[in-house]
Amino acid sequence: MEIMIALATGLSLAAASGLNAYIPLLGIGLFARFGLIDLVAPFDLLSHGLVLTILAILAIVDFVGDKLPAIDSGFHAVGLIISPIAGAIVTLSSQGELATIHPALITIAGLIVALSTHSARSTMRPVITAATAGSANPIVSIIEDIVALTLTILAMLMPLLALTLALVAAFIAFRVFRRARRIWQIRSQ
Repeated sequence: MEIMIALATGLSLAAASGLNAYIPLLGIGLFARFGLIDLVAPFDLLSHGLVLTILAILAIVDFVGDKLPAIDSGFHAVGLIISPIAGAIVTLSSQGELATIHPALITIAGLIVALSTHSARSTMRPVITAATAGSANPIVSIIEDIVALTLTILAMLMPLLALTLALVAAFIAFRVFRRARRIWQIRSQ
């Protein structure tokens, strides 16, 4: 059961990293800083004051930048590199000393989940931008941030629920994307 919980925690955090790379890193660092979780070396560095400050600044920059339709595409392009790395870090860090799954497999799983989530997000955004002339981008971005924060908190407190929520959110996002794409195709004809 411990393996299942560690895996659910890691994959939920990786999914959150695909939506916002800095929220899960900051969240896991804060949970460790306040003694709510233990991180093994080298991941215990996430709870260091300087690292937390840098992550908080990056989270704020990402939060603001992703709300601006003119530059959010640039943030998404950078996110294609940052999100999978963050996904791998949070997935590995959540395994702790209990991990019985090979670290390479956990790393690959974290990379794939974060990259998949980020790719879906990056694919949906241009369609949403085109369908709404960019007016929905800030709203969609706030929803993504809320989901990333919720997944991060739940991953720490109720990992199986967090994983279930991540799967449900992916299904809903897929449905919304299909509908938005159809609307955009109809309008562009």
